[in-house]
Amino acid sequence: MIGLIGKKIGMTQIFSDDGKILNVTAIEAGPCPVLAVKDKSVQLGFDQVAEKKLKKPQAGYFKKLNIAPRKIMREFLKGTLAEEIKVGQEIKADIFKDGDFVDVTGTTIGKGFQGGMKRWNWHGGPMTHGSMSHRRVGSIGSSTTPGRVFRGHHMPGHMGAVGLTVQNLKVVKVDVENNILLVKGAIPGFKNGYVIIRKAKKKGNKPAKAAAKK
Repeated sequence: MIGLIGKKIGMTQIFSDDGKILNVTAIEAGPCPVLAVKDKSVQLGFDQVAEKKLKKPQAGYFKKLNIAPRKIMREFLKGTLAEEIKVGQEIKADIFKDGDFVDVTGTTIGKGFQGGMKRWNWHGGPMTHGSMSHRRVGSIGSSTTPGRVFRGHHMPGHMGAVGLTVQNLKVVKVDVENNILLVKGAIPGFKNGYVIIRKAKKKGNKPAKAAAKK
């Protein structure tokens, strides 16, 4: 398997072997029961939930599998050992080990409606000489050419609450017994927010690229 579903617990600090302080994020990674094994992917579930909180088709799906209902379901591409995985089997944090690099995907914290200076880091207008336009939008285009506002123009609006992937985060420690991963650095989202943890793509490809150049 190349990934797991998890939950962000929060951030803390630990000491490395050489006595340095490391800022890490604690992630509850699994256990994730296998719900389906397909040709190219494996479907996993996470976070047990009461059956009454599900819609009837969802509850029937879990009842047919004879697996306790899960709140989150996601699919992952098969790894090298995926053919041996069976429905009902639990995938735990032990698929990762200390020193691995992972890509973590989550939903960023929502900031509500924000102005352009906060949302896009605008410099703002003059603060002196009688200027009355300090934080305003200002001109957004010409009335003659092009005679319209280009799509995607940076404007005030809703900020945050979007999907974001942080790549190449180092796994500092794996607590197999409690299914906890300590990952160096910060990850998207708020506490108790759901995240997807996958083995890093770019970090694992570097040796292969270097070998090809030689």
